[in-house]
Amino acid sequence: MDYKEIQDLLKLVNKTSLTEVEIEQKDFRIKIRRKPESNVIYTQAQAPLPAANPTAAVVETVSQASQAAAAPSASQAQPSAQKENTVVFRSPMIGTFYRSSSPDTDAFVKVGDEVSKGQTVCIIEAMKLFNEIESEYEGKIVKIFVEDAKPVEYDQELFLIELN
Repeated sequence: MDYKEIQDLLKLVNKTSLTEVEIEQKDFRIKIRRKPESNVIYTQAQAPLPAANPTAAVVETVSQASQAAAAPSASQAQPSAQKENTVVFRSPMIGTFYRSSSPDTDAFVKVGDEVSKGQTVCIIEAMKLFNEIESEYEGKIVKIFVEDAKPVEYDQELFLIELN
């Protein structure tokens, strides 16, 4: 199985409701597992202070709880500072994030750079394989979320891109 086939498997798992794929061949075995998405919200409510109007205290507590419950889902959809015409580019795999092909060369992209679809934006090393990661979007790099040579998880935020 080559790199392209593994990348296609990762995309398949990412775009479908599959949570696990396992393939075994003669001398090769791969298992791709995605963490199930959890919508459970844990909150710890404090007892409201006594108020002159007990009904107002109850309404305020319910309002605060509903805001706390709504906040995580809103932040999952878009980061708080994210504009409508921006998109978060996420890591397609687990590995080590590199901004350039070697320490003595320039970074593939910097904040403010224009990127085109298919352009290499970084490298992720996984199991001693250096995988060039290409942009899926056209636009301008607004923010880089990961430092060079740091580990990244699958689906971790890498770049914020302002779409053209």
